[in-house]
Amino acid sequence: MAEAVIRATADAGLATIPDADSIRVVSLLSWRYGDPAWVLAQQLGLAPRETALTTNGGNSPQTLVNTTALHIQSGEIDLAILAGGEASRTRMKARREGVELEWPKAPEGQTPRVLGEDLDMSHPSERAHGVFMPVQVYPMFETAIRAAAGRTVDEQQRIATELWARFSEVAAANPNAWLQQARTAEEIRTPSPANRTIGFPYTKYMNSNNDVDMGAALIMCSAAKAEELGVPRDRWVFVHAGTDCHEHSFMSNRDSFARTPAVEIGGQMALELAGLTIDDIDIVDLYSCFPSAVQLGAQSLGLSLDRQLTRTGGLPFAGGPWNNYVMHAIATVMHDLRSGAGTTGLVWGNGGYATKHSFGVYSTLAPAQPFRHASPQAQIDARPRRELVDGAEAAGDVTIEAYTVIHDRAGAPETVFAACLVPDGRRAWGSSPDAGLAAAMCVGEWVGRTAVLDAEGVLTIA
Repeated sequence: MAEAVIRATADAGLATIPDADSIRVVSLLSWRYGDPAWVLAQQLGLAPRETALTTNGGNSPQTLVNTTALHIQSGEIDLAILAGGEASRTRMKARREGVELEWPKAPEGQTPRVLGEDLDMSHPSERAHGVFMPVQVYPMFETAIRAAAGRTVDEQQRIATELWARFSEVAAANPNAWLQQARTAEEIRTPSPANRTIGFPYTKYMNSNNDVDMGAALIMCSAAKAEELGVPRDRWVFVHAGTDCHEHSFMSNRDSFARTPAVEIGGQMALELAGLTIDDIDIVDLYSCFPSAVQLGAQSLGLSLDRQLTRTGGLPFAGGPWNNYVMHAIATVMHDLRSGAGTTGLVWGNGGYATKHSFGVYSTLAPAQPFRHASPQAQIDARPRRELVDGAEAAGDVTIEAYTVIHDRAGAPETVFAACLVPDGRRAWGSSPDAGLAAAMCVGEWVGRTAVLDAEGVLTIA
């Protein structure tokens, strides 16, 4: 993070790191600093009036930009340094090798200001059925998207892996990407020792890559402060508008796994606040932890999958530093805008299970009006929802709505997880440790098939 701030300073054309009213860090997982912004300030020789830390979620960097823009607009602060980073690769290597890391921590009692709100995104029933990891959930979304579009398994896999091949090509040309190697669609979809299946239909190359050491930083300030500091005008990028919102908090209550209404509504609102339409946007970076996330985002925003939807290469290839990927996306979009690739950009951040969403509209052109921000949450909350049923009440015939098959580390089918609909339209969760059923469900289409749940949620096929 310190190195990223130093580079951001040079990128802004400044000889020294500017004094910051606030240093704000995206919540991180690879080390418990206590107050990472305080540690960062110490390393940079800064004495900000406040230090701050966000709540968790891949939406956090864009939400932080939106929040900071409002704080600058209100006069609460004039200049803030935003940073985020992870050292998961080094941390895991040290743990494997029994090395004790002597990384710094803030002194006891040094606590940051918390920015953002936590959202409980995992229903007790989901956790009880073992459905709580993104590697389980996003493949289920893929099967729901496939069924809703009426595609075969092979057709959908071609679409997803061709999309991912294009992302890998972007990463190959990105000097800041973690994996700078273009992969073909066939390489991505074909299981191999280096590319085992994790959650059918996703191979390893189709999953977010958190095994990275990466950092990013942004300097945000008022136009008056930028002029005072002498930042050249060709370095300026304006954030015109932003929105923040979330789907129904628990995925169990979503009407469909093949749509993301909050992205539709929140994305449209961000564009409207900026006085633009999606056709006016030159540069786009969509959150890209798994192929289903990009497909849902593109569908909701009215973007073709053939369009360039990443500027970095995405989380599997450019790198997925837990909560902080989107800060890398914002920094990359800024560079692309300033290089003349376009004048307007849209960034989408996503947290949880395609749950929390944050949007930012950027431009090298000064806005005609001050920064605008809103949340369409009340409108989203009013959208249709399904009720969850569990236990004996869920037992009996059900229809498989979405599913995945988790594989073991040797690449063998191991456990089935399925979202099911009971006859009255309520949702129930099912799973099966039957290796035979797990293998069978890796062939052909199982969405729409009749199955049976017992009172414990064990799934069998009728």
